[in-house]
Amino acid sequence: MNINGKVWKYGANVDTDVIIPARYLNVSDPRELAKHCMEDIDAAFVREVRQGDVIVATTNFGCGSSREHAPLSIKASGVSCVVAKSFARIFYRNAINIGLPILECEEAIDMTDAGDVIEVDLASGRITNITKGRDFQAKPYPEFMLKIMAAGGLVEHTRAALAAR
Repeated sequence: MNINGKVWKYGANVDTDVIIPARYLNVSDPRELAKHCMEDIDAAFVREVRQGDVIVATTNFGCGSSREHAPLSIKASGVSCVVAKSFARIFYRNAINIGLPILECEEAIDMTDAGDVIEVDLASGRITNITKGRDFQAKPYPEFMLKIMAAGGLVEHTRAALAAR
């Protein structure tokens, strides 16, 4: 599973309230949530994000509440992957559950700027900054996680597994 997109870069402690502001938590439609993703931290994001783009952040991305709205709004906005130095534990789990690929790679974050184009190979964990001609190594996804991502998340993966019985 290869991902290729333009980088949107953010700093430390990007919490779920800035990923999707609490005033939109009564919304359940992912397309509607996407219209407000990151608006309180980066007004340009909603207008300019494109299908396949990648969010890159420093530490503790997704801290705050346990709401699934945050990774869901990111995925629905067209972002194909989030790469950070570290993630809040519950955000990490929620991202996997809804099928949003995420990787931790400290070196890639330090050597990547907003607007760069990167390629991510989830199977090998290889991250290539195409703009700068640099390669980085994150921990690759195990086979079962690749299957969850390919299915679009844990619920879809489980449905497919049950249907195959």
